[in-house]
Amino acid sequence: MTLVKDEVFEAVRAALVDALGVEEEDVVAEATLLGDLEAESIDLLDILFRLERSLGVKITAADLAEHVQGGISEDDFGTPEGVVSDIGLAQLATVMPQIDVEALRGKLPAEGVMGLFTVDNLVDLVLARVTATAAA
Repeated sequence: MTLVKDEVFEAVRAALVDALGVEEEDVVAEATLLGDLEAESIDLLDILFRLERSLGVKITAADLAEHVQGGISEDDFGTPEGVVSDIGLAQLATVMPQIDVEALRGKLPAEGVMGLFTVDNLVDLVLARVTATAAA
């Protein structure tokens, strides 16, 4: 089964509407999950479960973290002060191309990373996982 980005977006939108009780029109590509849509950490698990049921692809919270962090160790991803390092920012720019790396350099707390994660970032993750599963 090959899904296109629009189909994955619609599945993600449906999961977000059902899990968060938000309006369909609020689920736009650039909306942040934790900020704009007011999802909480526990909601992410519900969303991932709903996507598994609708698309048949399993994505865990650990997979989400791995996707964002890109296999970079905690020590390399962040500084001892708890700010995302330049290495971490370079990784984030690959999975969250909407971020302004220069504006965030030396300022982004590691715990604030998921606050930047958008609907479109989730769609890209799900699409990559669906594609990888289909290829396997």
